[in-house]
Amino acid sequence: MDKLRLVKVDSLGQKHPLMLNLSKHTRLRSLLVLACTLAVGAAQAQDRVALPQIDQVVVRKAARVIQLYAGGRLVHTIPGIQLGDAPVGHKRFQGDERTPEGRYRIDYDNPESSYYLSLHISYPNAADVAYARAQGRSPGGEIFIHGQPNGLPTGRVPGDWTDGCIAVSNDEMELLWKTVPNGTVIDIWP
Repeated sequence: MDKLRLVKVDSLGQKHPLMLNLSKHTRLRSLLVLACTLAVGAAQAQDRVALPQIDQVVVRKAARVIQLYAGGRLVHTIPGIQLGDAPVGHKRFQGDERTPEGRYRIDYDNPESSYYLSLHISYPNAADVAYARAQGRSPGGEIFIHGQPNGLPTGRVPGDWTDGCIAVSNDEMELLWKTVPNGTVIDIWP
């Protein structure tokens, strides 16, 4: 048997040596598990790179998903999206913290965002502006799909937290950035 020497570091930064006795069979099995894990990770990364250019984005607010389509075929789903603090209903006015509903376009990208990359949604459209003005109010704007705040070291802000935007993980935002060109239709449904 071979001995594997590991060091465990406790919460105080103290190092403690560990000795594990591994048989040849255990080493081979460990290597096989590691190889399979790396292969699956590589396959998933390759799948992301292999996505075609997206020509339609569908957001299903209640289901908390973004669906990406190419040539009328669903090619990828992003689960766990985050919305505005008041996620139910169509955005009507500036400051209502709702996410718009309806058909819009991705009309520009913003690499200088306060969040990890962002794609602008063409809200408000003419009907949105007319409705808000008839009420003597502003429809608001500056609605994006974006990643997490730039100052967040890792992970995600919990819950619905935007002012009406659609937030995704930084990895998913990078995927959108690479595959969703300006001019792409985005349908946002309740």
